[in-house]
Amino acid sequence: MRKLLLAGAAILGASSGVAIAQTPPNQMQGQYAAPLLGGPGPNNNNNTFGRTQSGAAPTPAPGTVVIRLNGRIYAEADLTYASGLQSAAGTISNGAATNASGYKLNPVGVASFIRLYPGMDGMASNGLRYGAAAEIRENFEGGNTFSVTAAPTAAGGTAITTPSATATSGTNSSASGNSSAQTLFVRRAFVYLGSDQFGIVRLGQGDGLGSIYNATNVFTIGTWDGGIANINFDGGFQGAAPSEYIISWAFLVGSGPEYANNKIVYLSPSLYGVDVGVEFGPSQGNAFANSSTSSPYQVGPCNTASADCVTVTSGTDASRWINRWGFGARFIETVAGVTMQGYGEYIVSGHAENGSAVLAGPTHLATGAGALKYDGQNMFNGGLAVTYFGFTVNGDFTVGRTNGSNALDPTGGVPVHAELASISYAFGKFSVGAVGAIVDSQGSANLVGTSQRHEFAGAIGGAYRIAPGINLAMEYQYVQKHQGDFNFNSSAIGGGTAGNDIHGQGLTLATIVNW
Repeated sequence: MRKLLLAGAAILGASSGVAIAQTPPNQMQGQYAAPLLGGPGPNNNNNTFGRTQSGAAPTPAPGTVVIRLNGRIYAEADLTYASGLQSAAGTISNGAATNASGYKLNPVGVASFIRLYPGMDGMASNGLRYGAAAEIRENFEGGNTFSVTAAPTAAGGTAITTPSATATSGTNSSASGNSSAQTLFVRRAFVYLGSDQFGIVRLGQGDGLGSIYNATNVFTIGTWDGGIANINFDGGFQGAAPSEYIISWAFLVGSGPEYANNKIVYLSPSLYGVDVGVEFGPSQGNAFANSSTSSPYQVGPCNTASADCVTVTSGTDASRWINRWGFGARFIETVAGVTMQGYGEYIVSGHAENGSAVLAGPTHLATGAGALKYDGQNMFNGGLAVTYFGFTVNGDFTVGRTNGSNALDPTGGVPVHAELASISYAFGKFSVGAVGAIVDSQGSANLVGTSQRHEFAGAIGGAYRIAPGINLAMEYQYVQKHQGDFNFNSSAIGGGTAGNDIHGQGLTLATIVNW
């Protein structure tokens, strides 16, 4: 009996708060206590060279797996000033109701987001490496409440409810309503197999060669800003300002239109610091989108071949690229303390055929999805970076047949010429830097032969690593965009009183926590 009472007391004690406080937490209970290693890893363990370049987690020991749940929480306070933050009466923008009295945006903002990076990396006893990775992000809705309409399915079955594009009453949603409208979505989801001798094959929704080669942003935006991402849309001015101030990200790397479609990618082993790769993506999306949907915010899946099908190769919209190939290589070498890195990727694709009546040529008078012809992609993207004693000088450029952010160039439109340059310096917990980019492209497809688009963006700032996993960052950014006869505020032909130049600038103070 005495032994039974003692055993019962031990069980009760193990269940009490006092006992838990005195006993180290069991990691199987979802708690973790150890030095922080690494951070967000949507591209962990690409291959041997990839691990060296990106600082991803070490390969697991043979016969073991590592299960990860990395994440990032980003929060900022920002000041935003731009030429289009106040609209004139009557302006129609993004389908919103006609403005009778004029709108004005608050230049002061506070923003935040969460991203999660679940994944698994394993190694079999025979040296086979395998795993999976995903990225989950947060969506945001506007400030108005949404009206809901019902539409029958193509087969006349159960109605699908879809919120209209505008709020008919213009009534604002409460803070609770805005938060409840936020959703989570999958940005990456892929699996990989390979070995150090064969290389790695990745299949699913994930990065192409350009984004893999530039996993640390060393060729483009750099890491001196602590994670704001400066002139690439993420945080800072590009994230807080209206969408017309987002520059065309012609550099591919780190861009959703580049990594968010499903593809197959091969990455070779490294030989003398050089490795090569091949990628293929049949469409701009996920083939499951043809027959599966769980979102009340979208029209249902395609019942038969139609514009609702993500994998169509012909129809009324020739702006879709199809069967996109990429061929690339990268290198890294350190000589006398100087680290040199470079990459290059050539991309070519087909385009959907327009089965409807097509005009003889693009014109600013043409309207409708079937009014324009498009060419397949045919472009080159590459970059160089040199680091010495904490100083890094890097550049990236894109040239060829593409338009905007990884879109197709309209027939007769000018090819893109985009250049980016950056310099940064890291010393201990501090880093500072500056970056500038110029993008010349066709811009509006309806203005072929009439005008071209010219964009410039620059940023300067720095970061301080407060402690492992947390950065404090500050940045100033300036953006300017121009295209003759195009109104950026309404995304319509005709400059109007808004003019053909828009200017914007912003100051951002951000705290970024990674784990």
